[in-house]
Amino acid sequence: MATPGVTIEEAAKPEEKRPKPPARPYSGALVVVEGIDGSGKSTQLHLLKRWLEVGGYRTYFTEWNSSPLVKSATRRGKKRRLLTPVTFSLIHAADFADRYERQILPLLRSGHLVLADRYIYTAFARDGARGCPVGWLRNLYQYAVIPDVTFYFRAPLEVAIRRILSGRPRLKYYEAGMDLGLSLDPIESFTKFQGLTLARYDEMVQTDNFVLMDGTLPVHQLQQKMRDVVAGHIELKRFKNA
Repeated sequence: MATPGVTIEEAAKPEEKRPKPPARPYSGALVVVEGIDGSGKSTQLHLLKRWLEVGGYRTYFTEWNSSPLVKSATRRGKKRRLLTPVTFSLIHAADFADRYERQILPLLRSGHLVLADRYIYTAFARDGARGCPVGWLRNLYQYAVIPDVTFYFRAPLEVAIRRILSGRPRLKYYEAGMDLGLSLDPIESFTKFQGLTLARYDEMVQTDNFVLMDGTLPVHQLQQKMRDVVAGHIELKRFKNA
């Protein structure tokens, strides 16, 4: 079945590709999903995870902003609305660093297929939309390994917004981007903030070798294409449980 958008090789022109990284010091593989809220990425990753688990493959799941070490500080900062774009970015960086050192890298070294719901590209998109310099952000996360496959689920802004608003009674302050002063109306602010984030993601399609996925396609069709890409770029038999 044909893969939508671009493949990993096709996503970047030769002159735009990053230098080839050195041999990896681990036997695992990393699959990442990215996209704005409401793009369908989390649903698809959970379906992929279940498919791999049923097939008997060694997997590990991790998600953005989930480190217990940082969670309490993040909660307090959000509740008191003390977070500036830079402090918000640094808290997320600390969260990622903790999960990277305690979960992601050890599991890659032990030969697992690590599935990440958001990775460093979330910081590049969201924090970049909040005004943090792209070069500074990339330097902050330069230690992180490059994923084997990065799926970018792209849905039109109006579709993604409708999905989010239909399932939530109210938007949280930082979620809506209210800290940026884009609008006094939470929904309007959220829409503008997501639009800025979407633009940042679109800029990374070629430079970061994203596999572009049409977030408006039926769930089963997207899932099949996702499985096809993973099976085509990762030697899955290496992760089969004995």
